[in-house]
Amino acid sequence: MEFTRKPWAEPYKIKVVEPLKVTDREYREKCMQEAGYNTFLLRSEDVYIDLLTDSGTNAMSDYQWAGMMLGDEAYAGSKNFYYLEENVQKYYGYKYLVPTHQGRGAEHMLSQALIKPGMYVPGNMYFTTTRLHQELAGGTFVDVIIDEAHDSACDHPFKGNVDLNKFENLINKVGADKVAYITVGATVNMAGGQPVSMANIKAVSELAHKNGIKVVLDATRAMENAYFIQQREEGYQNKTMQEILREFASYSDAATMSGKKDLLVNIGGFVAVNDWDVFEELRNMVVVYEGLHTYGGLAGRDMEAMARGMEEAIQDDYMASRINQVAYLGNILNDAGVPIVWPVGGHAVFLDAKRFYDHIPQEQYPAQALAADLYIASGVRGMERGIVSAGRNKETGEEYKPKLELVRLTIPRRVYTQSHLDVTAYNVIELFKNRHQAKGLKMVYEPKYLRFFQARFERM
Repeated sequence: MEFTRKPWAEPYKIKVVEPLKVTDREYREKCMQEAGYNTFLLRSEDVYIDLLTDSGTNAMSDYQWAGMMLGDEAYAGSKNFYYLEENVQKYYGYKYLVPTHQGRGAEHMLSQALIKPGMYVPGNMYFTTTRLHQELAGGTFVDVIIDEAHDSACDHPFKGNVDLNKFENLINKVGADKVAYITVGATVNMAGGQPVSMANIKAVSELAHKNGIKVVLDATRAMENAYFIQQREEGYQNKTMQEILREFASYSDAATMSGKKDLLVNIGGFVAVNDWDVFEELRNMVVVYEGLHTYGGLAGRDMEAMARGMEEAIQDDYMASRINQVAYLGNILNDAGVPIVWPVGGHAVFLDAKRFYDHIPQEQYPAQALAADLYIASGVRGMERGIVSAGRNKETGEEYKPKLELVRLTIPRRVYTQSHLDVTAYNVIELFKNRHQAKGLKMVYEPKYLRFFQARFERM
């Protein structure tokens, strides 16, 4: 047999397996109705291939599991904290570390520490929990991402970039003293896992610091972002991911982190800063909201696993396999004519529900319907990233109507094989062939906050 391309394999082997439950369509239809057509409300045991999220769904290595046995569960001064702090300083370069139970805790504390009521927080497209914490602190989020990010078909290599003109216009409009900080997410989840270039974050840093504004990095998937810089940006092809990540983080003043993504763990996060005064405030707050400043709501074993995951995830061969596995699924769907966000992002393939279900108006939640239909057809669980996730304007109560109406098929790290992705691709393509039979949804229950997690729907 002659290969038409160089064969590729993951840089690891499987040591432990977990059986999957195979169900029929009738059973899945019943499950979906009981879940109110919300994939978040399904029982995981009823899911065949779970692409809901890459958050905390990673498979840990033998090195990490061995580290779990070395957990120092002392209430104060755990040795695992100091190991984690040492690795954050080594790989990201920040001076001070405060651990949290996950990224949400880091977002909450940093928002409370830096935002005063009436301030504005620009960012390269909103993220759900980030924006909510900013709003609860009295801030107003302002999207300053480049326009290309809102176009699913545009092939810009760095669709996560900040539009410097939009950022500067906001500063001129409200005044620099009214800008709490700028958030730079890398990669940008809601845009389809799209990266930010090194040149862009450097320019953002220069503009922000010229006006006395801090730069906060959402570093949740910054290692994936470093890989895209290595592959796409001139001058970085011969640099390691470790070198790229350290330079990228150097253009920011602080970072929030959900270790449940890049760092290959099931729980954990942190906030890291360079400013001692901000650190002091955070160190005080963590005792109130999370736990003592040397454990922040985490067991010592979890901090050890996160520190070790940091070492593994920064390896170039691992990250190449991670990104290429996502690209594999995306390329199959794109070649079949299925509308997706292009280029394929770092952690997920995003189906463009507006083009997939072009007969369903946005008010009938086409992405929510598509996620439900995919589960019913195949047992594959994805999630909505569109009007439901966008929520409502806190002043008017009207629904935000984002230009992107997406279904995210998120690939957990080191969990599924190429065969699982082949099955996923086949079922998405079959659903696309019969797309005009689909119907929209109406919302019948809406929670107060982050409605996409718990909202319930019925068929139109």
